[in-house]
Amino acid sequence: MHDDQTARSTVVVVGDPPVPAELEVVGRTARGPAGAVAAAVARADPALVLVDLGGPREAGLSVIAALLARSPQIPVLAVAAPDADHVLVLDAVRAGATGVATTTDPAEVAGIAEAAAAGRPAFSPGLAAVVLESVVTPTPAIPELSPRESEVLGLVVEGLTAKQVAARLVLSPRTVENHVQRLLRKFDVPGRGALVRYAIEHGLA
Repeated sequence: MHDDQTARSTVVVVGDPPVPAELEVVGRTARGPAGAVAAAVARADPALVLVDLGGPREAGLSVIAALLARSPQIPVLAVAAPDADHVLVLDAVRAGATGVATTTDPAEVAGIAEAAAAGRPAFSPGLAAVVLESVVTPTPAIPELSPRESEVLGLVVEGLTAKQVAARLVLSPRTVENHVQRLLRKFDVPGRGALVRYAIEHGLA
């Protein structure tokens, strides 16, 4: 439970986004593994989480999805570079971000962060319209997964390699790769990055 003062000030920072002086940083963590980040945020219980979307796209999106699953009451503000594409912005929102700031200016982040901490949608200028337009896009039916496919998909989303997934599930790497290829065909996506985004967007991992 956060009072209004806290809701405007306490934040956990994931990665290295620009952090406004107006926010009180109560925790910092690198991006990933997503589950560990979500656990650290839950312990700190901030009013807001700032997630840096720089670097590997799937890492930031996996963290946002994990935060939403673990602590849905804590808003997440994703922070991306000014030249970030609209696909990344939409992926962040679908993963569970309350808002997205595409700026390196801490002063600009401050106003957006205040809105996000209050639970209101918060975006850099021009992004809200992009998000609203995407809402009217129909969602195709989601194919059913076997229990093993679900396990493999979850570990791929966490960022594990085929060899690491194989070790975790006591399978051969070739079997894991076969599962991944079936998932790519089943969801009609071109590669692992797209597979991770699909899984996050549709709440499959």
